[in-house]
Amino acid sequence: MAILFVFLAGLLASTSNFCMRKSIDAGGSSRAYLLVQLIFSFFLMIVLNPVRSGNYAWSTPAFVIGLFGGLIFGTMMWGLGKALETGPAGISFAFLNTASVLPAILMALFFGLSFGHHYTLPNAIGSLLVVGGLFWAGWSSEKNPNKAAWLFFALLILFVHALFLIFLQWWALLLKQPGLPSSSLLPFVIDPLKVQWFMPAVLLSGSLFQIAVYLTKERRFPKGAELTFGILGGIANGGCTFFLVLAPQVATPLENAMMFPIFAVSIIVICNGWAQLLYKEKVNWWANSFCILGLIIGTVAWSSLR
Repeated sequence: MAILFVFLAGLLASTSNFCMRKSIDAGGSSRAYLLVQLIFSFFLMIVLNPVRSGNYAWSTPAFVIGLFGGLIFGTMMWGLGKALETGPAGISFAFLNTASVLPAILMALFFGLSFGHHYTLPNAIGSLLVVGGLFWAGWSSEKNPNKAAWLFFALLILFVHALFLIFLQWWALLLKQPGLPSSSLLPFVIDPLKVQWFMPAVLLSGSLFQIAVYLTKERRFPKGAELTFGILGGIANGGCTFFLVLAPQVATPLENAMMFPIFAVSIIVICNGWAQLLYKEKVNWWANSFCILGLIIGTVAWSSLR
């Protein structure tokens, strides 16, 4: 089920990227688009969580943890925008998506199989192929500008994106293991029945971060295209975040190892698909196939060895 959730998240993230592309094509700015997108993602998250479940129980620890996660998310989006401003999009997205292979390694290292995190040689080989395919696709699309500013932001989004994905898996552990000793994960226990405001808190914090960035650079009301595509992108981004947070909570040890690489590759493949179909861009499908081969080795091969 977790694999299905991350694939749906990848599909929605690709839709959000398409809306951003259309907004910029219409003369909008990425900052205005992200402003509208994150605000509407926040409202959608309220609908998908407390309203949908009918559970409005409040938990201050869960809300505060969500706010912290939103700061990580907001920093990632800000860094991505700066990387796109100072360097090529292809390699910037390659750095961003390379982060998808790190959570499984670190979660297995720190928590291990007793917490449902297992990492084997086929997982490692598959992850290396995914990383190689991502960089191959990015490198072949545009030349590396070799700028210090771009490299700083590219490394920043790699680190912060990995941190955000690890944060989501750590949160899933809190919900899967209620009543854990304080030394295991937190000095207090999270009540799984009082977490419906966690995801809205993530998007609230991310929205406030983006509002602050927007007001320091642009002091105007968003244009019509920025509002239209921002709202559509916000709905897609909210749905993506919903499935991305839900996936680690239902993941098996096999799915824990490869679900985020699947998320990253699905975004790359789908975005390349609409880029070639609608914008006639040249796409390196050999590099995409390399990524898919890595996923097959990392999941199917690992499953057959069990």
